[in-house]
Amino acid sequence: MKLIELLEARSGKVCELCGADQGLKPYELPPSSDSTIDDTILACEKCRMQLEKKEELDSSHWQVLTTSMWSEVPAVQVVTWRMLNRLRHESWAAENIDMMYLSDEHLAWAKATGDHENDSSVDLHKDANGHTLQNGDSVVLVKSLDVKGSTINAKMGTVVRNIRLVPDNTEQIEGRVESQMIVILTKYVRKQNG
Repeated sequence: MKLIELLEARSGKVCELCGADQGLKPYELPPSSDSTIDDTILACEKCRMQLEKKEELDSSHWQVLTTSMWSEVPAVQVVTWRMLNRLRHESWAAENIDMMYLSDEHLAWAKATGDHENDSSVDLHKDANGHTLQNGDSVVLVKSLDVKGSTINAKMGTVVRNIRLVPDNTEQIEGRVESQMIVILTKYVRKQNG
């Protein structure tokens, strides 16, 4: 049986965190690299985006953790504990952390990424106006830029299509200007609408 089929059978074809039945995909818990049913849960797109810090945390969405914390699936318990800790500034989350029980082994697994020490803030790529940027967006330069190591001068108002986010630096994106791939600081771009 494929992993997705095993997860669907275990979860009843719903998100193991919030119970949604749309946009379900496996979510492998970091720091694992095995992709087995023991270290993977079935999660909806909203849960995955917020788990991966690609979307701001929605506290009201995560109140379902008060139910998922009682799951008998260790991977679900670990994710629930991590998310409750990211939301610990909320009184309901703090109370549930105190009530939740994890074995020593599962608690060590939950703490392995250090994610529980983070707050609910999310580092996203944002343009000069504070709008969130995604891979594939088009942006407009808000300042003329000299491209280092090149004779190209990217003029203010230049549209850069199909950008790529630099994974480890939320202040940088990549895009083509005059057919050359360049790195651009997000503070010098504005997201183009539609």
